[in-house]
Amino acid sequence: MSSLKNISQFLGLTLLFSTIFSYHSAISQSTTTETDLLIIGGGASGISAGLEGARQGINTLIIEKTEWLGGMLTAAGVSAIDGNHQMPSGIWGEFRDSVYANYGGPSKVATGWVSHTLFEPSVGDRIFKNMANNEPLLSIHYTTRFTSIERSGEFWMVNAINNKKKYQIKAKFLIDASELGDVMAHLNINYDLGMESKEYTEEKYAPDSANDIIQDLTYTVILKDYGKPSLIKKPKNYSIVHFKCACEQEASEEKPSANCLQMLDYAKLPNDKYLINWPNCGNDYYVNLAELNREERAKEIKKAKDFSLHFVYYIQNELGFRQLGIAKDEFPTKDGLPLIPYHRESRRLVGKARLKVHHLEAPFSQTEKYYRTGIAVGDYPIDHHHQKNENAPEIDFINIKVPSYNIPIGSLIPNQKVPGFLVAEKSISVSNIVNGTTRLQPVVLGIGQAAGAIAAYCLKNGVSPEEIDIRKVQENLLKSGAYLMPYIDVKPDQPHFEQIQKIGATGILKGIGIPYKWANETWFYPERNISEHELVSGLKDFYTPIKLSEGSGKGLTLSFLIQLISEITPELTPESIFNKVKEVKGIENIKETSTLNRLEVAIIIDNILKPFEVPVNFEGKVQLERTTTE
Repeated sequence: MSSLKNISQFLGLTLLFSTIFSYHSAISQSTTTETDLLIIGGGASGISAGLEGARQGINTLIIEKTEWLGGMLTAAGVSAIDGNHQMPSGIWGEFRDSVYANYGGPSKVATGWVSHTLFEPSVGDRIFKNMANNEPLLSIHYTTRFTSIERSGEFWMVNAINNKKKYQIKAKFLIDASELGDVMAHLNINYDLGMESKEYTEEKYAPDSANDIIQDLTYTVILKDYGKPSLIKKPKNYSIVHFKCACEQEASEEKPSANCLQMLDYAKLPNDKYLINWPNCGNDYYVNLAELNREERAKEIKKAKDFSLHFVYYIQNELGFRQLGIAKDEFPTKDGLPLIPYHRESRRLVGKARLKVHHLEAPFSQTEKYYRTGIAVGDYPIDHHHQKNENAPEIDFINIKVPSYNIPIGSLIPNQKVPGFLVAEKSISVSNIVNGTTRLQPVVLGIGQAAGAIAAYCLKNGVSPEEIDIRKVQENLLKSGAYLMPYIDVKPDQPHFEQIQKIGATGILKGIGIPYKWANETWFYPERNISEHELVSGLKDFYTPIKLSEGSGKGLTLSFLIQLISEITPELTPESIFNKVKEVKGIENIKETSTLNRLEVAIIIDNILKPFEVPVNFEGKVQLERTTTE
């Protein structure tokens, strides 16, 4: 790689150089770069992990293969956001607000029917780079990949190459945010790939036998309405057969049909552009890249690109959209196509927690109380793409009814002891089936933010990931505006957001999950009155060893709540508890005979019992005998 000075002189564009390379991306002339936190991959989870780590005071470095940040949201061109529209958690909400600001508000980005938030990929990359540029502790090395990694004492020693320049990175902590879990595989950390068997996961929807089949990938295309014919050359070996059912086109028509217009409007972007990521006889493409080497991957990616160009030719010539050409102002590539393919599935870690379908369907009735350890949320259905692989089992995962859900913290942490290491992106510990929902953009952004928070906690406290205080990490995420529980009706700007999130994460007050179309829901219902029985059940589930009074079906009064609190904390008298309640902000005028709603109960319990401060383990089991320490 030429020196930065020579590049600047060659380009003769000082202002452009400043814009592109001002994001702390210059590589030192030294042969070794040192950092506290190294993140391999600047995709959706990589950039969010980097932002969170830097904001928590950690010197952080991201190495990214491409020139862009954001991965599937930007470099892969999947800039139509799926899910979490009603849950603007953490960095996802921050990013979306920036998209709104860029285009002039929410209505300006609701341009396609598949999503509420659509944007040009180049705009997304620019937003992420602006966010990165505001963090002095965050450095980014673009067009950089790792070549080898080893553990040396208390450090990770990573050999990397930037274009043709080789150098070494010395880091205390490492996050695998690669698209396919390549770091995890390089380090021989246990993972799964493909569909697990029913026996292995205990999921009734899983196939009887395991296989190595993953979801189709897509090499997306961004088309632009040029207002005049903008045709590509006919690709070699073009055949109409792959795309004939992409939309209902009547043979007698001389212009595009309404159904084909609907196909294009599926992911219409601002400024008369169209994201082509069409699942029905469109440009999905099957190949399992994970275990292939770099050269083999490149050959298969070329085939996926060609397949998408065939689809573009079909759209232009068979469907009649001759004015739609490949947008040349989106990606910094010669062919105008995205920098990377859209990977829907990766290797998946064998972690401290493995999220399975039954944990989504009925989170509160499982042996593992993973919901208590939540660090990111999602609401999308279990959506798998297997149309282009005739060997894929015909299982309709989309019809599995699940509410919105959260991701357990243990799904980022290896089940084997690996000091100073986490997994993010789509490589977390979930089943193949569950990956169909955890793979979506806002969820992966949340996973990355959580990885950054875990790494920061470990570095500040000198502990390994398996030794973390889960509640402390969750509390730090709450301070960053992230959701722990997927409540659709309690937003971060509401006064008692954190208290409701904390009580929800104890399970003392449980949310109500509703499978709902393409945006599943969980409601807290803060204004709804609560019965004695409902609260007693929740308290017994949490304070298992303590004998509590039985509750009836009648409305819960403050007097009965005080009685329950005194049974849990016998060192407090009912009178002292009542006096403490009167001091709680927001409910100063409450009476002992008052019937309480769920919000009031959450506030009182959080302030007096402080159950969120009681530790939980990676299975979400309450550790009442332990004391919390920083």
